[in-house]
Amino acid sequence: MASNQRAAVSEDNIVAFRNHMDNYSSGELKKLSDHFRPDLVYVIENDILTVLEELTSRGVVTAQQAQDYHDWERNHDSASAAEKLADDILAMNQAAGLGLWECLFALQSRWAHPNLHGMVEEIIQNGQNLLQENLLNENGHALDAELKACQVEHKAKLCDLTGMMKENKMPGRSEGQIFPISNRYVELKVISDHHFKKQTHQEHEALAAAGELNEYRLQRRIKSELERITPDRLFRWCFRTHHVPLSVMVSGVAGVGKTTLVQKFIFDWAMGKHYQKFAFVFFFKFRDLNTITQKRSLESLICQTYPHLQDKLPRVLEDPEKLLFIFDGLDESKTDLKLSRGGSQELCMNLGDVKPVTVIVASLLNQTLLKGCSVLLTSRPSKLTSLEAGVFHRVASIVGFLSKERERYFSMFFGDERVSREAFAYVRDSQVLYTLCYNPSYCWITCMALKPCFMAAAGRPQPAPKTVTQLFVSYVTHIMANHTQERPEPQRMRDTLVKVGWLAEYGITNHILVFDLKYLQDFNVEFSPFLSGFLVENPQTDDSAQVTYSFLHLTIQEFFAALVHYLDYKEDKFRDTMDKARSCKEGDYEIFSRFLAGLSHPATKMPLVKYVGKFSAEATRKVIEWLSEMNYEELQSPEEPKGKRRLMNVLNLFFESQNSQLVHDVVGKAAHMDFSDLYLMPVDCTVLAYVLSCCEEIQRLTLDSCFIQNEGLERLRPELHKVRELSLLDNDLKDPTMKDICKALKHQNCRLEALSLGKNAFTEQCCEELASALVGNWTLLSLDLKKNKLRTGGLSYLSRVFESPECKIQKLGLQETGLSDESCWALCSALSQNSTLRHLNLSANNFTDRCAEDMHLLILTCPSLTEIRLGLTDFSPEVEKQLKSLQREGLDIHF
Repeated sequence: MASNQRAAVSEDNIVAFRNHMDNYSSGELKKLSDHFRPDLVYVIENDILTVLEELTSRGVVTAQQAQDYHDWERNHDSASAAEKLADDILAMNQAAGLGLWECLFALQSRWAHPNLHGMVEEIIQNGQNLLQENLLNENGHALDAELKACQVEHKAKLCDLTGMMKENKMPGRSEGQIFPISNRYVELKVISDHHFKKQTHQEHEALAAAGELNEYRLQRRIKSELERITPDRLFRWCFRTHHVPLSVMVSGVAGVGKTTLVQKFIFDWAMGKHYQKFAFVFFFKFRDLNTITQKRSLESLICQTYPHLQDKLPRVLEDPEKLLFIFDGLDESKTDLKLSRGGSQELCMNLGDVKPVTVIVASLLNQTLLKGCSVLLTSRPSKLTSLEAGVFHRVASIVGFLSKERERYFSMFFGDERVSREAFAYVRDSQVLYTLCYNPSYCWITCMALKPCFMAAAGRPQPAPKTVTQLFVSYVTHIMANHTQERPEPQRMRDTLVKVGWLAEYGITNHILVFDLKYLQDFNVEFSPFLSGFLVENPQTDDSAQVTYSFLHLTIQEFFAALVHYLDYKEDKFRDTMDKARSCKEGDYEIFSRFLAGLSHPATKMPLVKYVGKFSAEATRKVIEWLSEMNYEELQSPEEPKGKRRLMNVLNLFFESQNSQLVHDVVGKAAHMDFSDLYLMPVDCTVLAYVLSCCEEIQRLTLDSCFIQNEGLERLRPELHKVRELSLLDNDLKDPTMKDICKALKHQNCRLEALSLGKNAFTEQCCEELASALVGNWTLLSLDLKKNKLRTGGLSYLSRVFESPECKIQKLGLQETGLSDESCWALCSALSQNSTLRHLNLSANNFTDRCAEDMHLLILTCPSLTEIRLGLTDFSPEVEKQLKSLQREGLDIHF
């Protein structure tokens, strides 16, 4: 059964499930419920009202208890209400616990939730094994004294290695701040997709951004396709494959927390908190493995990294099912990992086989070496496109921080509750900066950049950044001003940043993220305390003295790669880089291009000028020239593949440039924009609103099926009055959103002529507000409200608009809006005096023969009507025939 299909659940199925659950003792049922508690809470949280209805109907809770939980949810939130409900029921007695499970089983016919299916299937098909495995994960294997002592020593080493989190080192400090990982770790959201999809970098960025900005949208996708999974469940039984996975891939964009997640995973194992079924865990970083140029055996590789195991290694490796190998950062590997099972590549068969490191990894994954062992890999998404799909039994993606985790991170960073609350509120309101904070690394950079804006020691706080470029300028200048004890003179500082910039630029154009000492020497970069705010040393984990270097984050590398063209403009290098950026279809230069555009704005670069001197006027001119040559009409063409997403990327460049005249010149005086069927996050709406603000008038704006929701529309609201034709079909817009639409209609310079609001979630509750706005509007000629639940109550408010002599509406769509026979009379009365309405669509409403006379009168008395549609109603054939007979020259009646 696919994860997005509802299960057909009959009463016989429920009885069979109940009988199956009766086989478990009270203690076993409690252990199963405890094991699945995170999933139980998560599933209940998604629709607690439906769960309460089912529990009440089956007598598990009373109606009053259900109301109490509903009140708790309204006063707190759905997560805490779900926790309270699950804990209360499971604490009652065995019958109540069984009742909860029975209700959830029955709800499969109404929900297609992968976590729900996963729990039920695992209990039915793997319940007894799960109980045994849980015991094993709690207590571990019985080892003899010698091997146990070896394990204790190994766990102690891994505790030392993973027990502390080091925050990024600031210049002027010899070390970054260190915190216990158990105190500093903020939970990351991980989702599991059983299909190995060869997704592009942008698709994975978009998936991460989905969690980030619009949690509702992420929940919607999880419900239909994806399973939320905690890190301690990565090797849990999979209901789709019906076995425990041996190979797992954890994917995530740069800085989203893959290494931190692995670090916490290992620390918790070493502390005995989970997965004690693994007697030994071996942790390697591809970044370190790159330094091994000669072929090795697995035994020598382990001994090099964990010399304390050398004497006992044959004993340690003799039971492969007790072993877990973790390889972090596949994307940093210099050698491709060839996983094809049918390939000609020679895999390792024995522990002593000497092969390249990536062949050893492939052999472990393919189970030709240490058959039965488990393997966990992490990688950026870009690397996944070249991997063989069938090798991994589970593929999970880290989507980073949702809102609560971001807020907690700000609280920990700033310490002061008032300051953290103010900074977080500013970021949330910005949306552009809020977008960044799904990623822990961006979260840190954002907090660092905002420090002088919200924690000024004396004097006036700095103005807070609005664009991503301004954020990174703020970050860099903050480092220069506050974290460098021996700050170089401006010219020396400029020279240093130019050298680092060309190193960064070379890395971006050649896909290099980790630099050895030779690279630094080639670009005359001398590592210093000043540079440690941007460039970090990466000592190897073995005893070698070799050190590599990397930028704190890929985005910082991209910032310096863009900055160097302004500090040391070379026409040939600029031209070559821009040619590469234009020809690249994978989005590798997208952030670099945004920085390039952003640094062209005088106010954005001004804070840097104080430290590094003037920017190249020629570079600024070339960048503005490049932006002005964007072919806006070509991107709007229906023939352009992925044109809408590319257009949004171009609008992001305009937003970063903050050059309103440039945007006005490129987009034109009477722009038309169509983003239909492209998911627009609130941040996209912020960018789009800026572009609209630069235009005098927008001829047409089509945002059908963009899922912009209330938050997105709120961002667009200040500019909507400029649009002549606005279409917002199928966006799940709800009643509170109507206030934003009404503000556009009431605007003194409103130009709206056509407004499409069909296929949303509006009800009669918002119709009074809409009617009030329409009464004072003189421009609207077409209004489409189809497929909203307006009903007779909503129409009664709108009828006051249609009966007004000042009403200019010529086309009205009310199909499938829940209208009844009573509605027909109200319409007839309102339209009898209307002299402008020409097209009226009333199809798919609940009209019956009872309102035939009113409909007859409406057709005859509405003087300007030229077309009326009445298809899919409940009129009898006789009444249809009577109404059709009223058709005359100049009036078409359609059924």
